[in-house]
Amino acid sequence: MEPVKSSNTEMMAGNRAEQAGAYVQLTLSQTVTERLRAAILGGQFLPNEKLQEVALANFLDASRTPIRAALHSLASEGLVDYVPNRGYSVRGMDAERMLSVFDVRGVLEGLAARLAAENGMEETTQADYRDALAQGDRIFEKGSLVAEDRDLFGEINVRLHGAILRAADNRMLNDMFRQCQNIPIASERNVLWTDFKYLCRSHDDHHRLLEAIVLRDGARAEQLMREHVLGVKLLMKKELARLSLA
Repeated sequence: MEPVKSSNTEMMAGNRAEQAGAYVQLTLSQTVTERLRAAILGGQFLPNEKLQEVALANFLDASRTPIRAALHSLASEGLVDYVPNRGYSVRGMDAERMLSVFDVRGVLEGLAARLAAENGMEETTQADYRDALAQGDRIFEKGSLVAEDRDLFGEINVRLHGAILRAADNRMLNDMFRQCQNIPIASERNVLWTDFKYLCRSHDDHHRLLEAIVLRDGARAEQLMREHVLGVKLLMKKELARLSLA
């Protein structure tokens, strides 16, 4: 009987090793997917730009297997397009359709702000929001825009809007908003780092939003958020016009 036990033990150990290996591979694929998604949403790739596996492997310092998995996953989300025999590319949109995303986003995020105010924001979520606000304040206290702060402010922006969505606590709303974020120009990571006064005003909006949410003033929170998103749309429209895309 002993040899059988030993064989069973070895088999179980082998299964655990295989499971562990599969988990590591899955985690790696997820990490590469998140990094590629952030790069696309952050504007590091242009609309309609081809996404080559070898170039991406070098860019992300990863093998081609997780790169393929990441491209497949992002294609299913609608962030990239796949054409047989031509491969993957960043999804492109004309200027009018790109700007129309902000109309939808304004409605969705306005609703999220109202629900957050009506539900109340939990202490941990509020603490995260206040911490992100403080980081943003330190950026603008410098009195001018520093290139090194662009990515940081993008992350701050994601944290602030994400906190409001968490407080809204509406799964359907989250799912619909995620579709808007799959359009790179509408992603909160994609910050136009050119207009200091506008960005200061936009960050002040985040302060006013928290005040309205803490006061449980749903109507004001919704209106503030819709105006906030409209401001982003108008700035994007101005930038597109400058680039002769609108």
